[in-house]
Amino acid sequence: MTPGIGYALIAMICFGAGDLVYKRAAAAGIEARHFIMLQAWFFCPLVTLYALIRQKLVLEPAALWGSLAGLVMFFAFYNFSRSLRSGSISTNAPIFRLSFTLTAALAIWLLNEPLTLTKLAGLGFAFVAVLALAGGPQQGARSASSYGSLTRVLLATAAAGIGNLLYKVGLLAGATPETLLAMQAWVFCSLATLFVWFTDGRIKPPAAGFRHGALAGATLLLGFLALLNGLAVGPASVLVPVAQLGFVFTAVLGRMLFAEALSWRKRGGLVVAVAAMVTLALS
Repeated sequence: MTPGIGYALIAMICFGAGDLVYKRAAAAGIEARHFIMLQAWFFCPLVTLYALIRQKLVLEPAALWGSLAGLVMFFAFYNFSRSLRSGSISTNAPIFRLSFTLTAALAIWLLNEPLTLTKLAGLGFAFVAVLALAGGPQQGARSASSYGSLTRVLLATAAAGIGNLLYKVGLLAGATPETLLAMQAWVFCSLATLFVWFTDGRIKPPAAGFRHGALAGATLLLGFLALLNGLAVGPASVLVPVAQLGFVFTAVLGRMLFAEALSWRKRGGLVVAVAAMVTLALS
C-alpha cells in the first residue's frame, strides 16, 4: 500500500465537497472574487491558529514555497469559481481535477519519482474517468459563455497542477505542512482581498456569501491538511491523483443536489475512477 494513501482519500472527499460549495455559491449569484475572498478570510486564520496550536509554524526559507503556491492557487481557484457561473459542475470539476496529470508528470520528471506499470495503469484509469465524466454530446450549439467557462477551467487546471507540485517541493526542502499552508494562506488571502478592493473600489462582500465562504474555508482546510500530511510521507505522483478524484463524490451529489444529467457514460466514468483509486493505492 502506498504511504499516505489514507490522507489522500480524506483529501479526495474534502475536495469533492468543496467543489459543491463552489457551485452553490455560484448558483446563489455570489461573484467569484467575493466568494474567493470570503473563503480566504476563514481559511487563513483557521490554518494559522492550527499551526500555532500544533507548534508547527516555522518561518524558514523553505516556507517560501508555500507563498509561491498561494500565488498560483489564487489564480487557479478564482478561475475555477468563475467557470462555474456558466459551466456544469459535473463537467468542470473533473476537468479541474485533471490537474493531477500535470502534477504527476512533473513529479516523475523533476523529482525523479518512479513510474511503475501499476502507477501508469492507475493514471490511465483516472484519465479515462475524467474524459468519460467531462465528455458527452452537448445540446445545441456552444455559446460564448460555455467557451469562456471551458477556457477558465483549463487555465485553473494548469495552475493547480503546478501548485500541487510546489507543496511537495516545499516539503522536500524541509518545511512543515502547517507552515506551507499558513504561508500559502497569507499570500492567497492578501491577493484575494486586494483584488476585490481594486475591482470594486471597496471591501463589502454580500452577507449571503459568508456562510458559503466559511464552509468552503473549513472544507478546503481539512483537504489541504490531509493532502500535505500525505505528501510528507508519500509520492506526489500517486497521492495527488487520488486526492483529485474527488469528482466522483462531486458528480454524484451534483446530480442529487442540482439535478445535473448523469448519463450512462458518466456512470461508467465513476466506475473507472474507483478502479483508478484502487490501482494507485496499490502502486
